[in-house]
Amino acid sequence: MNFALLRNSLRIRLLAGTLFWIITSVLVAGWGLGQLFHQHIEAQFEAELKNHLDQLTAQLILDDQNQAQIRLPPSDPRLNKPLSGLYWQIDRIAAAGEHPVKAVLRSRSLWDESLAVPADAPADGEIHQHRIDGPEGVALRVAERAVTIDMHSFKLMVAANESLMTEPIADFKDHLWLALGILGMGLTFAASMQVFVGLAPLRSMQDALGRVRRGDARQMEGTFPNEILPLVNEFNSVLVQNAEVVERARTQAGNLAHALKTPLSVLANAANASERRDDELARLVTSQVDAVRKQVDYHLSRAQAAASVQVPGMRTTVEPVIQGLVRVMQCVHADRWLDFVVLSDQANLAFRGEEQDLQEMLGNLIDNASKWARSRIEIRVKEESGKLRISVDDDGNGIAEAERDSVIKRGVRADEQVPGTGLGLAITADLARMYGGDLLLAKSSLGGLQASLILPAA
Repeated sequence: MNFALLRNSLRIRLLAGTLFWIITSVLVAGWGLGQLFHQHIEAQFEAELKNHLDQLTAQLILDDQNQAQIRLPPSDPRLNKPLSGLYWQIDRIAAAGEHPVKAVLRSRSLWDESLAVPADAPADGEIHQHRIDGPEGVALRVAERAVTIDMHSFKLMVAANESLMTEPIADFKDHLWLALGILGMGLTFAASMQVFVGLAPLRSMQDALGRVRRGDARQMEGTFPNEILPLVNEFNSVLVQNAEVVERARTQAGNLAHALKTPLSVLANAANASERRDDELARLVTSQVDAVRKQVDYHLSRAQAAASVQVPGMRTTVEPVIQGLVRVMQCVHADRWLDFVVLSDQANLAFRGEEQDLQEMLGNLIDNASKWARSRIEIRVKEESGKLRISVDDDGNGIAEAERDSVIKRGVRADEQVPGTGLGLAITADLARMYGGDLLLAKSSLGGLQASLILPAA
């Protein structure tokens, strides 16, 4: 038996336990009913022998020569049919100085055979039973009784073939085990259906959790039995609490960003004013303020993203986000007359995450492409094996293969003459990896750079 499977599967546990008790119950019931029926048939068999013996005793008389006679033979027709399996016989018990006489009277069913019982001396009226070999070596059950009439003693015997008892018992047991086998299979099927129906709410829970994970629902929804409902309610409470924690984290991150940007701006303005007077300290302060601002922007973006990744039930349709970003970029880079083309394999493709994070990632990629493109930017969206692939291509100069890994690092820019902090691609890559995705850079078919964002699909 695979104990690991038994330990890890609730369904197999329930079925194995139920099957064990069904088999045990069927075996015990079969043995018990068989024993009861055996005892009943045996008692009935012995009662029939005694009844025939009583009839024989009642009809025994002595004639004028003191010879045993039967007034009326027992009524059972089998006693008149040769070798029928039911017999009677009367022996004379020898008195003092006499020899016993065997089979002074016997049933016609014995034909020319006789019953050879063990030599014993039952008390007058007492019944003894024996098992002997009868005609043709057939096993017989014999009931005998000693009777005395007018000082003459006789041994009366009635015998029956044991097959008259054993065959009904065997037939009953065959039918009994067949019936119990059918009953056991029926009970096993019923138990399987009971387990299937009993575990159905767990499958409903799994489906509800799947909807939360895919972003189709914010909480577990559905009809659940009273035994499972507390678990569902607790889980929904955890989801609500988690969402509240994330919202507080976002608020605190925003407050921190606002609190830091104001003094940094003051320092930067003061340093710029001093820098115009060729102040070395001012230049140092300016460079350090820029470095601090980059670090603040980078780590605040990571903190906000990390918080949102922990919230299940997020689902963001991709195309509206792209269209909104394209409109913004067309305004920002209006003087360059860039052509933005959005291509999608199918409508309503969705990202399993928060809209703000998707805007952050795509905004960085589209903005980066807008800075480098000559005239055309293509944005493609498709789903591959449960993952979204959003590619942003430009027709600019591109980036050499040897430099592609380095530009994803924090603060590294391919061209210092182009405005920016150098954090966009780094933040985008970190965000994508937090969602279990990635950012891939390659040469575009347009001649420039292709930045492909791999994200979980909803």
